Order: sequence, then structure tokens, then C-alpha cells
Amino acid sequence: MTDRENLIKEAFEAQKRAYTPYSHFQVGAALLCGDGEIFGGCNIENASYGACNCAERTAIFRAVYEEKRDFKAIAIVGKPEDAADFSYCAPCGICRQVMAEFCDPETFEIILPRSTEDYKVYKLKDLLPLSFTAESMEE
Repeated sequence: MTDRENLIKEAFEAQKRAYTPYSHFQVGAALLCGDGEIFGGCNIENASYGACNCAERTAIFRAVYEEKRDFKAIAIVGKPEDAADFSYCAPCGICRQVMAEFCDPETFEIILPRSTEDYKVYKLKDLLPLSFTAESMEE
């Protein structure tokens, strides 16, 4: 099994843990670190929508808490809880900005699977051009 296939499989497992009593749209993410460790995350909703957290940020924040900073790729899966099939589930703008804080835009891969065989791969730079980074604050 390749790193990508394993990452995709882990994202599907993470999606099963989503807490979505309001939107009923369940998302899972799996983040691959440079040392091969994988951190999973799911979306977690709250009656106060501003307190919700996306799967991607859950995975990244878990990894950062464990003192990881070298990220290679993330797989993101999502679908309505009653749907049979997955759709391509791209990260929201806030998640893209968090990725810009921690990931190399030239090499970091964002994998959007519908299944382990059907997926699209993007670089962060393609999904968030002209991102706001620490260098932006130095100008």
C-alpha cells in the first residue's frame, strides 16, 4: 500500500468519528507528517457555529500539539451522513490558511478522494494563491 492509499484509508476512518448534529455533513482528514506519522481529524460541530472545527484543522492542531511541524500531505473526505457516495471535498478557506501557516505551498499535497481509487491531488499553492503568511507581515 502506498503512502497515498494509506492516507486516504485513514481519512475514511476519521470521517466515521465526525460529530455533525446540525449539518449532517461528515468530514474526515488524515495528515501525513515528514516522519511518516499520520494524524486523523474529523469535523466537530457546535450549536454556536463559530465554535465548530473542521476535520483538517483538527488533524493539524493534533499534530502541532505533538510538536510536529513537517507536513507532507493531507487527505480529506466528506459526504452527507445519509449519502451512499463521497464527493470531492475541498478544504474551506480557513483550513487553507492554516495549511499556509504550517505547510510548504510548493510541495504540500491536498488529496481529495471519492474512493481509494478515485481521487484528485492539488498543491497548496494551487488552492491558495497569494496566501497571507509570516513573510507578508515583513513587507
